[in-house]
Amino acid sequence: MMLHADVWRAGELGSASLTTVDTGYAALNQILPGSGWPQGALVEMLQPQAGLHEWGLLAPALATVQAAAPAQLMVLVGAPWLPFGPALGARRLDMPRILCVRSQGPTLLWATREALQCADVAAVLAWLPDARSAHLRRLQIAAHAHNKLLFVFRPLRAQLESSPAPLRLLLEGVVSEQGNLQVHVLKRRGPPLAAPLLLATRPARLSALLAASRERVRRQREEAAPMLLPSLVSLPVTSPQSPIHALLDRIAHLDHH
Repeated sequence: MMLHADVWRAGELGSASLTTVDTGYAALNQILPGSGWPQGALVEMLQPQAGLHEWGLLAPALATVQAAAPAQLMVLVGAPWLPFGPALGARRLDMPRILCVRSQGPTLLWATREALQCADVAAVLAWLPDARSAHLRRLQIAAHAHNKLLFVFRPLRAQLESSPAPLRLLLEGVVSEQGNLQVHVLKRRGPPLAAPLLLATRPARLSALLAASRERVRRQREEAAPMLLPSLVSLPVTSPQSPIHALLDRIAHLDHH
C-alpha cells in the first residue's frame, strides 16, 4: 500500500518527500529522516546555554548551503553574541554573507518570519528563548511555504512544552575522547531513538591539540607517581631483626624527619 508523503510507518523513518541537506556527520545522517537537515521545516534545538554548540553542529551543513547558493544569505536572529569570523572561516563559512539581526522581545519573531520570506535568504538561525508553541507553528508554516532551512534554539525548560517542530533535539556537551557533543533526539518522523548520539564537532586541528594535551598530562602523572616496591610485599617477615623490618624502620625514620 502506498503511503502519503507526510505519513510514515511507526517503525521507519519518514523520508518520502523530504529535501534535506547533509549534516556533515555520517552518524547523524543515519538517524535523521531523509538523511540530513530538513529543508522547509523547523528544527528545534534545546540546550543548557545558548552559543555553546550551534556552530560546531551546523557549520558543515551551512558551508554546503553557502557553496551551493553563492548569491544567498544566512540570517542570524537574536544570536547571544556575534560569531568569531576567523573561527567560522576555518569551517569554510563566508562571513560577508552572514547577516546578524540584533533584536529582543516580540520583534525577534517578526524578524525571523521576515527572513524566512526573503528570496535572498537560504537559511535562518534564530535564538528564541521565550517563543511559545503558537509562535513556532507560524514559523514552521513559513519555513515550509518558502522552503527554507530554519533552526530555532531554546533553553532546556522548553522541553516541558509541546512543539510543532518535526525535528526536535537536545544538545549536551560532554567530556570524552570519542566526542564532545551528545545529541538527544526528542522528536522525529519515525521511531524514538533509545540512546543519545555522540559526535565530535570540534575542528580537527583543535581535537588534535586537545588529544596531545591529554597525552602530555597523562605522561606527567605517570612520571610523578610514587615508585612502588611490590617485591617487599612478598618477602617473609621472620623476626624484628629481619632485613625487611630494618628497611621499614629506616623508611619510617625518614618520614618523621
